[in-house]
Amino acid sequence: MAASAHVSRIRSLYKRILVLHRFLPIHLRALGDQYVKEEFRRHKQAAPEEAKSFLAEWENYKATLQTQVLESAGRQSGGVMFGADLPEEKLSQFENEQIGQLYELMLESTKPNKQFDIHEDSR
Repeated sequence: MAASAHVSRIRSLYKRILVLHRFLPIHLRALGDQYVKEEFRRHKQAAPEEAKSFLAEWENYKATLQTQVLESAGRQSGGVMFGADLPEEKLSQFENEQIGQLYELMLESTKPNKQFDIHEDSR
């Protein structure tokens, strides 16, 4: 029973993040959706302690993004910034592979020529 509740919690978090991504600029949404899907797939068989840390970080991400989406809904201008600074003490806990992933994500998200040529519906 506990296993099915755990799986349900993970699915709910995953789906909520993808819903929140709908409010991002289109190129960030595509990048974010791809990253979330890969990370959740990669951690499917994680050890219990790693899974606990993984879920806590994604819960924090969801809460931060949800707050930013709600704040952006109240603003008239299109100058909304999404994201947050990464504290140095948290960065120092990362493994080399994670730092590499973070660097690649930073490069992709700040490219002047977006990888994704997606246009929003103007209906």
